[in-house]
Amino acid sequence: MSDTELKPFFRSRWVEVPDGVREVPGAPLPAGFRAAGAAAGIKPSGGLDVGLLVSDSDDTTSAARFTRSGTAAPPVLVTRERARLDALKAVAVNSGNANAATGRPGMDEAARMQGAGAMMGRTTEDRVAVCSTGVIGVQLDGHKVVRGLLEAGKALSPEGVGDFQQSIMTTDLFEKRATIEVDLPGGTVRLAAQSKGAGMIQPSFATMLCFVETDAVVSAETADLLLGVCVKRSFDRITVDGQLSTNDTAILLCGGASGVEVEPESEGELAFGQALDALLRQLAIDIARDGEGAKRVGRVSVRGGHGPNVERVARAVANSPLVKTALYGGDPNWGRIVQAVGLALPDTAPLPVDVSIEGVQVCVAGMAVEHDVAALAERVARDEVEYTIGLPGDGFETEVFFSDLGYDYIKINAEYTT
Repeated sequence: MSDTELKPFFRSRWVEVPDGVREVPGAPLPAGFRAAGAAAGIKPSGGLDVGLLVSDSDDTTSAARFTRSGTAAPPVLVTRERARLDALKAVAVNSGNANAATGRPGMDEAARMQGAGAMMGRTTEDRVAVCSTGVIGVQLDGHKVVRGLLEAGKALSPEGVGDFQQSIMTTDLFEKRATIEVDLPGGTVRLAAQSKGAGMIQPSFATMLCFVETDAVVSAETADLLLGVCVKRSFDRITVDGQLSTNDTAILLCGGASGVEVEPESEGELAFGQALDALLRQLAIDIARDGEGAKRVGRVSVRGGHGPNVERVARAVANSPLVKTALYGGDPNWGRIVQAVGLALPDTAPLPVDVSIEGVQVCVAGMAVEHDVAALAERVARDEVEYTIGLPGDGFETEVFFSDLGYDYIKINAEYTT
């Protein structure tokens, strides 16, 4: 049995599951979608490393979001420049090689990959997104990818989503996928998602790939609106190591096989959007939870009267090696949080900052206060730890989910290419 089958998907207290949403055991694809994975010899392990995902409907609509990195990889550039982002019908993906920092040859290989995906997906090149993930700065062997796509194309089936999930994973320790049913006024639809990510994660979009499919009828405009809003509340809100990836991609494909329409500015759009939001937030937290070698995941919530300051503080705390190592060790050393706040807001002393951890107030207006030390020690040893920070003023609030930082992170990344 896979991790997906053994554990409930919605398991974080920071995700609110809307009424009318149910998890579907086994995380199958919605009706009208097929997928497959193949081993093309890209990963040194010899595992599945090329995947193909296809919608069978010519009326499929879509939306996409990409990394904002200045060194975005050729697969991202080719998809943005050559694909109809509102009418994608297939996704061709490989793992084990990011095809990043590969220049014109990398662009050519990404285009070759798009062509093979179109052939096996029985569509046109402009309806195929291409994605890669893995080591940066190594030329991709496009011949291997094409052979893998030919093999995956022959194996496409509604039951192939498990192999597809395996084909997109790199240092992930567990599968990050789920399928949910959503009750809408016009009927019941399904939403499924497959994602990967464990390292090189930073708010401002995570190092990740995420593919979402639905059998609902959704206009391209509505799909784009909902994906944009939900990404801002999920993948934009996580960090493992403060590093922005070259290959981040999130794609929503709407095949429409259910015949249930999500009408703009309707009760159905709200319910569908809430379901998508819950799905992506849990996936984002799972990525942080899987942060290479991580034991715990934290959430920092910051409130105050100046938006940029609130955001800077949240990111500074979530990316602080001192805060992250304390989280790893279950150490209630809240002084590291105060230090990170001060680093984010220089020349503002004396700053009347408030800090509480798991509801235990430890600092008020910049001064330590008596608290239950034993209770705090017990709470920071949990799997999820929440930090709340108050800055002067009211009106702005933000959050960032983050992993701890432990020994295995250093080992994995010190030996990544060797």
